[in-house]
Amino acid sequence: MENKTFLNYFLIIVYFSFFIIFGLCNDSLSNILSGLKTIFLESDILITDYLQIGGIGASFINSGLLCLICIFILIKLKVKPNGSTFAALFTMGGFAFFGKNLLNVWPIFLGTWLYSKYQKEPFLNYILIALFGSTLSPTVNQLSFSGYFSWWQGILLGIIIGTLLGFILPPVASYSIKVHQGYNLYNSGFAAGLIATLTMSIFRLIGIDFEQRFLWSTEYTNILAIFLMTLFTSMLVIGYILNNKSFINLKNLYKQSGRLVSDYYILFGQGCCLINMGILGILFTSYVLIIGGAINGPVMAGIFTIVGFGAFGKHIKNTIPIVLGTILAGFFNIWNINSPGILLSSLFSTTLAPISGQFGYIYGLLAGFLHTCIVMNIGYLHAGLNLYNNGFAGGFVAIILIPIINGLKKEYR
Repeated sequence: MENKTFLNYFLIIVYFSFFIIFGLCNDSLSNILSGLKTIFLESDILITDYLQIGGIGASFINSGLLCLICIFILIKLKVKPNGSTFAALFTMGGFAFFGKNLLNVWPIFLGTWLYSKYQKEPFLNYILIALFGSTLSPTVNQLSFSGYFSWWQGILLGIIIGTLLGFILPPVASYSIKVHQGYNLYNSGFAAGLIATLTMSIFRLIGIDFEQRFLWSTEYTNILAIFLMTLFTSMLVIGYILNNKSFINLKNLYKQSGRLVSDYYILFGQGCCLINMGILGILFTSYVLIIGGAINGPVMAGIFTIVGFGAFGKHIKNTIPIVLGTILAGFFNIWNINSPGILLSSLFSTTLAPISGQFGYIYGLLAGFLHTCIVMNIGYLHAGLNLYNNGFAGGFVAIILIPIINGLKKEYR
């Protein structure tokens, strides 16, 4: 059974192994080791670009190794690949350039594992919550290395608080999806935002606050564009081959609203999923380049998250209206559409793709517009401890917008 599960993950193992090879080919071993040390020991609250602090080699190796370890855990637990595992792994891979690393995710995993034991249920049922829940991993680094405590006190407190956050995340995440009714794909981001806001409120009460952080590299755009285009083109080609050398079922996939739970892997197969993922990756990488944006750690996190959810809720028909809404919002504010905040908002706003898929383009535009308004102001609440800030904002948009949409529909029926 385990060997069969390994074979099912073989392609994605090859992809993340390629991350490691790419990292080794683009930096010296000494720079990589030094960069990894910096990544492990520095603050990584929003926005901390690992390419800026650790270099290209260390960042890619951190991402590749972390994802391979997570795949090994999934295989040991006998979790079959599906849309949610693809979404979780590519999200993990993306944010491993942007806040998650080989050290800081494990207290969150430990807390989720302890919760499974408390519930007397197999960890198999909670592993995806642990993968997505690592959005709270900056809490571990921040407490360990912020300077508020001695080194041993900080590390101990970081592990304890991180474990506690991982323990309480599953019930909050389970309840959160009921609140937004599955219209916010980054459900863990909303749940984690609530938890991080509560955590930060307690910290501020006792006099602990964290300085804002903004590290944003621009020097690697060209080489990363080549890497991403190669990767996503290969997905498109391999998907086409696995899909009987056809685009069969892609039209049916585009008819899906994307509302949770929409598992394209189970519904349409791995080949069709990879085609959709490849198309999304090429489209959004091209979008960043066309508007003159930089490709770096945070931007790759946005692109890889979109690609991952190309197996679990997103496609070009339900994402484009959302992004157009964020671009529209960009014309009304003080930031350019290729500025870091608006650029990240336009990528991560696709968490609301199910609204567009369910209710149409106009409501998709409105959701994207409102998302930009909220996300540019909500980060203060959790002080960057929740990496999925857009998932937090997306939850609020869905909670506000869905009742209004349903009320108007009922009114004019």
